[in-house]
Amino acid sequence: MALSAQQISRWLNSSKLSSFMTALQLRRRFQRPGTTLSCGVFAQPHVSSEGCFLQWGFRTYRTSSLWNSSKSADLSRQEINCAQSTLLPSVNEPSQRTPKIPSLDSELSLEGLDDVPPLSPLQPISDNEAVQIIAGPPLPPSSVTLRDYVDHSETLRKLVLLGVDLSKIEKHPDAANLLLRLDFERDIKQMLLFLKDLGIEDTQLGPLLTKNYAIFSEDLENLKTRVAYLQSKNFSKVDIAQMVRNAPFLLSFSVERLDNRLGFFQKELELSVKKTRDLVIRLPRLLTGSLEPVKENMKVFRLELGFQQNEIQHMITKIPKMLTANKRKLTETFDYVHNVMCVPHRVVVRSPQVFNTRLFKVKERHLFLAYLGRAQYDPTKPNYISLDKLVSVPDGIFCEAMAKASVRDFEKFLKTL
Repeated sequence: MALSAQQISRWLNSSKLSSFMTALQLRRRFQRPGTTLSCGVFAQPHVSSEGCFLQWGFRTYRTSSLWNSSKSADLSRQEINCAQSTLLPSVNEPSQRTPKIPSLDSELSLEGLDDVPPLSPLQPISDNEAVQIIAGPPLPPSSVTLRDYVDHSETLRKLVLLGVDLSKIEKHPDAANLLLRLDFERDIKQMLLFLKDLGIEDTQLGPLLTKNYAIFSEDLENLKTRVAYLQSKNFSKVDIAQMVRNAPFLLSFSVERLDNRLGFFQKELELSVKKTRDLVIRLPRLLTGSLEPVKENMKVFRLELGFQQNEIQHMITKIPKMLTANKRKLTETFDYVHNVMCVPHRVVVRSPQVFNTRLFKVKERHLFLAYLGRAQYDPTKPNYISLDKLVSVPDGIFCEAMAKASVRDFEKFLKTL
């Protein structure tokens, strides 16, 4: 049945091209013979008295942007011409008389695409298009390693670039969950700027954050308050930076706890304010570690080793590690030095470095000196051997300056032990 010009106009206006993707889908369908279009148009229709109209309507449907620029008079003229063509075309008629289906790429105007709405996510796609979609690996709901989340988390990637060792942090499930919830710009950036301003170098940020990842859960204002407290106790900015590097958990302790620790060491060791400050600068772990080893070692020095309070003060100000050293090591070292080497208390007090040295090293060198007849540790007698030098100098200097022998002789002697 032939359609009137007014009906054709309404039909064309209602079927305006909605998107470029829809046109591409139409093109694919046209390449298959006998495929039906919406509104009853065929890609290759049967030739009839209305064949010219169908071809014209098909062309106009595919190039709606060109139709919008044509006039209604042209539309009526084409309808009349089509109505007059009632005879079937001859088989021998040249192929150029058959109207050629226009190319979509050549005749589709791109000007009309400016007003095309975005493609709907519900738009159906072909199987070939579907298999070309590449989806990234899904985020694992749970994992035993942070490595599975690095590709999905900007925060973790930037922490790795800073030198943070995630393999150590992931051993603590609470820490791993904390890092995954953090936003780098909101939660971490200001903390890094604070540490940099404090004096922590770029190369030191990674090791520090690896040990004290919990600093990200601290409020930045609380950290500034703790730094201000230490400065009020005459700790310089350089001293504070050194303490934070050597004791990464320092800033995680409240002002009250820091004040109590400083008061404890000043009272327990009977030190002046300056000596107390110097002590914790050299060994800031005294402010962050447990006090039980300190209390236990103080009893050992007084009761088991027989040192006086002033002697203890002198030794710990020179070797602060004695306060946190292993109790068994202290007693075994003192027993060998005092009872085997016959070194009196007053000499040991002047050379506390012996408590910071491995006992087998002290034994090896003492036995070699005794073998040579040079084991003399009394400073009032000739050929005095200092305990500090005995345990601190390398083998070459020890053999040349103290034993008056060669390193080869010393090595041969060690094989006899």
